[in-house]
Amino acid sequence: MSTGQSATGRNTGRVVWFTGLSGAGKSTLASALHDRLSAQGEAVELLDGDAVRENLSKGLGFSRQDRDTNVRRIAFVAGLLARHGVTVLVSAISPYRDTRDEVLAGFGHSTEVFVDAPLEVVTERDVKGLYVRAIAGEIAHFTGVSDPYEAPLSPDLHLRTDQKSIDACLNELLAHLGVRDVVNA
Repeated sequence: MSTGQSATGRNTGRVVWFTGLSGAGKSTLASALHDRLSAQGEAVELLDGDAVRENLSKGLGFSRQDRDTNVRRIAFVAGLLARHGVTVLVSAISPYRDTRDEVLAGFGHSTEVFVDAPLEVVTERDVKGLYVRAIAGEIAHFTGVSDPYEAPLSPDLHLRTDQKSIDACLNELLAHLGVRDVVNA
């Protein structure tokens, strides 16, 4: 909208940061939220961790320093967009709590969403077989297996995708964000 206001009447953007293990449902939820907000006329962008890593963070490895650099780059872009009234949906594993807390503290309006499913469930969901390979020791520095994932201590929203459907999780997310239009769960 040309006035700088979103469909919900807000003048400023916000960042919704989805964190969790690979396969937990971060991208699925972020994409569904993107579609819903976009359909309502809200200025919204999706920053997916995999897409950012292939473009903005190409060449970074999976050391802690490289992962932190990747998260900070995502946060920088998200902050720029949010300052211009865009709702930014970040879907990134972002495994280290202190780095996540650091970047989230830098946003004016942010929501941390912990998309949670246990290792057994995300392993079952993994169509590429990466978890199986990581558990067998074939892939080094794999988050949740050979590298840590530090879950948020007090996220704004904790969604258990192993216990609820994606639609039910989306409804909970929409309600938390104050979006009136819900989906049939």
